[in-house]
Amino acid sequence: MHPPAKPADTRRLYQQIADQIRAFIRNGNLPSGARLPPERELALQLGVSRPSLREALIALEIDGRIEIRMGSGVYVCATQDASEHATPAVGESPSEMMQARAMLEGAVVTLASARVTSHHLDRVKSCLEDMRQDGLHGRTQIENDRRFHLTIAEMTGNSVLVRLVGELFDGRHSPISSRMSARAEDSQAWKAAFVEHEAIYRALEARDPQAAVAAMLHHLSASHARWTGEAPAPSP
Repeated sequence: MHPPAKPADTRRLYQQIADQIRAFIRNGNLPSGARLPPERELALQLGVSRPSLREALIALEIDGRIEIRMGSGVYVCATQDASEHATPAVGESPSEMMQARAMLEGAVVTLASARVTSHHLDRVKSCLEDMRQDGLHGRTQIENDRRFHLTIAEMTGNSVLVRLVGELFDGRHSPISSRMSARAEDSQAWKAAFVEHEAIYRALEARDPQAAVAAMLHHLSASHARWTGEAPAPSP
């Protein structure tokens, strides 16, 4: 008689990897203050991608198990109790969320480019101008960024798509995504994002669905790369 199958681990990937790191710390008897191996080496030892490893490290930092010191490394904070419990969920995986956004908003902008009107274009252009002004005055551009993507979704005339685009965008406010954003979003990142948004607008203005989807996918890929520190995927 075969033993019962072990149930699959349905938790988010970063939780599973974070628990591997906990085991690494525990099995290595690493004391509080000990420095973990460099990111590249740790990813190889655990057999995981570096973006997934970064998400796991941030989840552990939120949980108080480690401290990430920019330019220095990753250090153990706690040596007992915290190492024994499973890593809690702290939001959707930023990598998976950006992949979902690319799939959804690529389809949305394709449909939007076929239904765009001069009124729609004026609204998108208004978002861009507000983003420009916020950038010039050092203000956060997140709300205008959100409005830009929702305005494009509204061009489809499909309220479900508008809601889904908004929900995925708002995933950036989860603890793990917020922590990643805080490390990655600066004035240079927002300048790059503005140029990418402008390219999307130009494609919509030209009523060119291929250019629109290419510009949208490039923007989301570049945004993901800024979050994770990875090189963006080549533009289609």
